[in-house]
Amino acid sequence: MQRFMMKSKLHGATVTQCELGYVGSLTMDRNLMEVADLIPNERIQVVNLNNGERFDTYVIEGEAGTGIIGANGGAARLCQAGDQVLIIAYTSLDDEAARNHEPKVIILDETNQPVDPAG
Repeated sequence: MQRFMMKSKLHGATVTQCELGYVGSLTMDRNLMEVADLIPNERIQVVNLNNGERFDTYVIEGEAGTGIIGANGGAARLCQAGDQVLIIAYTSLDDEAARNHEPKVIILDETNQPVDPAG
């Protein structure tokens, strides 16, 4: 049996730009991709905390250190700059691996920089 589990989550990300005329996807700061173990074109789910919208898209690598979280194409109609979102990636694991799986949860500040949960 395969179980679909949360692999990683960026919690409290702030959308920094929306580009309706772009070909689609979510542009993300390369540093955030690395800390969340995401690669270009990986499927993600975006949950908008401001309006309740949920959508699936894929990641495009953005410039490192910029904090960019950019909704492109149709996704730009589902959020706006300043909205807080959760960005979630999933993985498929066999039952035994799933029971021992620990996802990466990265909490972000208002500038999309990781916050030390210990404080």
